[in-house]
Amino acid sequence: MPSINKYFAQYFNLSDFLISQEDAEKDIRDGVSFRGTNIIILILAIFIASLGLNTNSTAVIIGAMLISPLMGPIIGIGLGVGVHDYELIKRAMRNLVMAAGFSVLTSTLYFLISPVSEGHSELLARTSPTIYDVLIGFFGGGAGIIAIGSKSKGNVIPGVAIATALMPPLCTAGYGIATMQATYFFGAFYLFLINSIFIALATFIGVKLMHYKPVVFANPERARKVRRIVYTVAILTLLPSLYLTYTMLRQSRFTMDAERFVSQEFNFPATQVLSSRAITDHGRRTINVTLIGRILPADSLNLAMSAQLKHYGLDDVKLNIIQGDMPDLSQLNSGESPTSMRDIYELAQTSIASKQVTIDSLKSVIALGRINDSIAGRIAPEVKVLFPQVEDIAVTRAIFGNIATTSLDTVNVALVKYSSPLPGAKQKEFEGYLKARLRLQSISLINIGDKITLKNQANGEKSNTK
Repeated sequence: MPSINKYFAQYFNLSDFLISQEDAEKDIRDGVSFRGTNIIILILAIFIASLGLNTNSTAVIIGAMLISPLMGPIIGIGLGVGVHDYELIKRAMRNLVMAAGFSVLTSTLYFLISPVSEGHSELLARTSPTIYDVLIGFFGGGAGIIAIGSKSKGNVIPGVAIATALMPPLCTAGYGIATMQATYFFGAFYLFLINSIFIALATFIGVKLMHYKPVVFANPERARKVRRIVYTVAILTLLPSLYLTYTMLRQSRFTMDAERFVSQEFNFPATQVLSSRAITDHGRRTINVTLIGRILPADSLNLAMSAQLKHYGLDDVKLNIIQGDMPDLSQLNSGESPTSMRDIYELAQTSIASKQVTIDSLKSVIALGRINDSIAGRIAPEVKVLFPQVEDIAVTRAIFGNIATTSLDTVNVALVKYSSPLPGAKQKEFEGYLKARLRLQSISLINIGDKITLKNQANGEKSNTK
C-alpha cells in the first residue's frame, strides 16, 4: 500500500513544476493595479462585451473576457488572505470595487444610448446564477492560481477568464440599470460576486496547498479573524445559489414530466398537440396544451387527462386544455399575443375553404341531376306540337364502359316511345331539335318500345326487393 500511494503521489507532486513564491507574488501584485493602461483596457473591454450582449454574439463576448484585466484584483485578494498580507487585501479590494464600478457605469452609459434595448439569451443567461456558477468560479480560480505559480502556464489563464465570465455579468448589471429592470441588475451582480468570491477562495486554498509563507510580522489573531470573515462571506454567498439551483432543477424536472405526460397521454386519431407549455408562476404550476383537429368533449377530456397527472408526479398541477375556438385565458390575462390561437384560426379557415369547394362541386352535380330529371317535362309541350308521333320521352346521361379497353365514355341518351314510327328524315330532324334545344353536342335516340311493359318490369323488381 505505501508503494502504491507513493506511485500515485508522484503524479501530484508540484515541487518541480512551480516557480518561486517571490516570482508568483510579483505577477499577482502587478495584476492588482488598476491605473493607466489597465483601466483604459477595462473600459474598452466593457464596450466590447456590451456590444456582444447587445447583438447576442458569443464570439464577441469571449473576446471581451480575454481582454478584461478583472482577474488580477480577485486573485490578489486570495493571495493576500493566504499570506496574511492585509495591505494587499485592502488594495486589491479597493481596485476591484473601482473596476466593477467603472464597468457597470460604462455599460449603463452604453445601453442608455444604444438603439437596441431588447434582452437576448446571452443577457438572460447572466441573471439566474446557480450552484454550477459557484463550482465554475471555484474550479476556475483553482486552475488560475496553479497556472500563475507554474513554470509552464500554457493557455490556462485565458481559459479561466472565459470560463468564469467576470465581464458579462457587469455588463448585464449596467443593462438592468439603463432599462430600470432590477431583476437584471441584482441577478447579474450576484453572479459577479459569486465568481469573484469563489475565485478568491480557490486562490487562498491554492496558496496554502503550495505552502506559500506568510509575511513577516503577521498577527496570528488577525489572520484567524480574516479567515473567518472569508469563510463566512463564502458561505453566505453560496446559500442563495443553492436555493436558485433547487428552483432551477425543480422547474427542469417539472418540464420533463410535463413533456412526458403530454407525449404519452395526448394521442388521438384525429386530434394532435399543436403546442404545450409547463409554467410556474408564484408557486402555481400549470400545463397548457393546445390541440388541433377534431374537437373532443371538453369536460370528459379534462376529467380523463387530469386523472392521469398523478402517475407522472404532477398531482398539484393545473391542466389547461385549449382546442378549437376556446380562448387561452392565461395568454389573455397576461397580455401576450395568442399566436397558437391565430394559427388555429388560419388553419380552420383553410379547412373551411377547402370544404366549401367540395360543397359547391356537389351542389353543381345535384343541380345538373335535377335539370336532367326535369328536361322531359319542360320540352314536352314543344315536342307534342312539332313531333306528334312521340308519346313519351326521357333524357339522361349514360356512362358506357368498353369491355376490351375498360375505357369510359359519357353519352347523352333520349329514351323515346313513339305512337307510330317516324320516317328517317323526321327522326334526323327530331335528333337535331333535341341537340339544339338542350344545347348538346350529340345525343342518341333509343326506341324503348312499350312503356307499359317497362313499368310492369319496374314494379316487379320493387316487389321482389320487398
